[in-house]
Amino acid sequence: MYNRQKAVDYANQWWNHANPAFPRFEDDCTNFISQCLLAGEAPMTGYPDRVKGWWIKGKSWSYSWTTANALFWHLQNSKKGLQGRRVSSESELELGDLIFLDFTGDGRVDHSLIVTSIINGVPYVNAHTTNSYHRLWTYEDSSAYTPNIKYYFMHITVTP
Repeated sequence: MYNRQKAVDYANQWWNHANPAFPRFEDDCTNFISQCLLAGEAPMTGYPDRVKGWWIKGKSWSYSWTTANALFWHLQNSKKGLQGRRVSSESELELGDLIFLDFTGDGRVDHSLIVTSIINGVPYVNAHTTNSYHRLWTYEDSSAYTPNIKYYFMHITVTP
């Protein structure tokens, strides 16, 4: 079972610096999101296949651990363990759920965010790369924002 509060607590603790127990990347958003999911007790699967599953072990990890587009597709297609179900609106998200951003609208996910608070039905998120704490989910203040942006809302689930 996914512990949403533990995932959010981790996101709030580590939003502005790197946890030395994990590698750090120049584009660190999905590595950070994966750490949050792991802190929320999401089970890792697929080791040692870097293409399948979601995992980190030592100095090796799956593509879905570190790449927003790979995590997005993994969550939608996973049949066991960590999974995601796309929902149509930000209003359907809960704490610990994810939002994926496709800044240019080209169909490839560029960035990942975790919902860390919901105020009056509006999600706020934490993220890495440009470290963010309780930032408005729309990311309209981002230098990467374009009018073509697409948002993908992902409700996190875990199955045996």
